[in-house]
Amino acid sequence: MIRFPEGFLFGSASSATQTEGASLKDGKKQNIWDLWYELEPYKFRDQIGPDETSGFYDNYKEDIKLLKQTGHNSYRTSISWSRLFPDGFGEINQKAVEFYTDVFERIKAEGIELFVNLYHFDMPASLQEIGGWDNKQVVEYYVSYAKKAFELFGHLVDRWFTFNEPIVHVECGYLLQYHYPMEVNPKKAVQVAFNTQLASAKAIKVFKEMEINAKIGIILNLTPAYPRSNHPEDVKAAEYAELFAKKSFLDPSVLGKYPKELVEVIKSENLMPDYTDEELKIIEENTVEFLGVNYYQPLRVRQMPYRLLDDAIFMPTNYYLPYEMPGRRLNPYRGWEIYPDAVYDIGIDIRDNYNNIEWLISENGMGVEDEERFRVDGQIQDDYRIEFFKDHLKFLHKAIEEGSNCIGYQVWTFIDCWSWLNAYKNRYGLVELNLETKKRTIKKSGEWFKKLSENNGFEL
Repeated sequence: MIRFPEGFLFGSASSATQTEGASLKDGKKQNIWDLWYELEPYKFRDQIGPDETSGFYDNYKEDIKLLKQTGHNSYRTSISWSRLFPDGFGEINQKAVEFYTDVFERIKAEGIELFVNLYHFDMPASLQEIGGWDNKQVVEYYVSYAKKAFELFGHLVDRWFTFNEPIVHVECGYLLQYHYPMEVNPKKAVQVAFNTQLASAKAIKVFKEMEINAKIGIILNLTPAYPRSNHPEDVKAAEYAELFAKKSFLDPSVLGKYPKELVEVIKSENLMPDYTDEELKIIEENTVEFLGVNYYQPLRVRQMPYRLLDDAIFMPTNYYLPYEMPGRRLNPYRGWEIYPDAVYDIGIDIRDNYNNIEWLISENGMGVEDEERFRVDGQIQDDYRIEFFKDHLKFLHKAIEEGSNCIGYQVWTFIDCWSWLNAYKNRYGLVELNLETKKRTIKKSGEWFKKLSENNGFEL
C-alpha cells in the first residue's frame, strides 16, 4: 500500500472556457476563443465551439454533487474574466457575481478545498483588440480584475492562482499559431511573457496588501528536458530547452529573478522587452507562496546540428531539436510520451533548486479517443487511466518520501471537457459526458479515485 501524508489533497482541475458553455449568456461577452470560433469555426474539431462545452454554467448544482461522489477533497476551476467584466474592465456583471458565489459556496458546503485560477488562456476579446498581453494597460486591467475577485470571493477561496501555464499563451499565441491572435512575432512573444509575469507579481502584491486569509500561487507546466545522450552538445540543448520551457516563468515566480542565461539569449536575439527597474523590483518582491505543476509528457531533445540563416526568425527550437526516443511508451491518441519518472525529477528539482516550496500536481491526465469502445454494462471501464494515475503517483510518492514538499494531486479533469481546437476528440474525465443528452456517468476511474482519496493511497 502506498500512503500519502495526512491531509493530502486529491482532486481535479478544470477551466471556465472549457466547461461553462453559455458563452454569451447573462451578460458575458466574447473572449478570444469565442471570437476565433466566430471568425474561423473550421479550425475547431467537428466545429464544436466554446458555447457548446460541458454545460457547467447550467448544470453546476448537479455537477458539484458529483465532486463528492468521485472522492474530491479539493477542486480547481477558473473565473471567466469576460463573464465577470464583459469588457475586461469597468462595469461588473452582477449575474456573474451571483453565479460564481453560488458555485463556490456549494463547493465549500461539500467540504472541498477550493482553488480558483484567474486566467486560463481566455483574454477578453475587447482587450485583445488593444493588444492583449502586449499592452501594459491590459496588465493594469488584469490587476483591477484580480483585486475585485479577491474582494468578492476571498472569503470562500482557499488557494488562488494568478495564471495557468502562462508559457502556453506566449508560445501558442505569438510563435506557433495554436491560439488567437495566431501571430508569429518573437518580439511580441517576449513582451507578452514579461507583461504576464509582471501581471502575476502585481496581483500577488495586491493580494498580500489585502491580507486575505488564503495562499496565492501560479500554475506552470514544468516539462523536464532530457538530453538524447550525455554528449556535451546534447546536454547543452537540454539546458536551453529548460530555459525556455521551464525557467522562463519558474525562476521569476519562485525566486524573483530571471536566469541570466535566458536574459543573455534574449539580448543576443535583440528581443529584450520594454521594462523598468521598478517593474523588476515588483517581480522580485512578490513571489508565489506555493506552486501548481501541470505534467503530461517529458521534453526529449538533441543538439541543433544545423546552421541557421542570419535572419532566421527566433524560435526556441533554434537552440535544440526535439528527439523521439526509440521504444518510448506512447499515448497514441495525443501523440505524447508517457513517462511517470519525470514526476519524481520535478519534485527533487523543486526541493533542491526552488527552496522546497510547497507545491502540488495541479494537472495530470490521459486523453483517449472513442472511449465508447470500453463501455461495459453502461460504464466506461477506463483501466488504462487508472494505471496512468497509479504510475505517476508512485513516483510522486517517492519524491515526497525524499523530502519534496508536495501537498496534493489533481487530475485533468473532472467531467469530459472541451479541449480548445481538439474539442471532444480525446476524453480526460473521471465522469463521462454524453454530448447529445448531456448525461453524466461516473467512469471506473471515478470510482477508483474515490477509493484513492478515502484510503489516502492505493494498493500496488
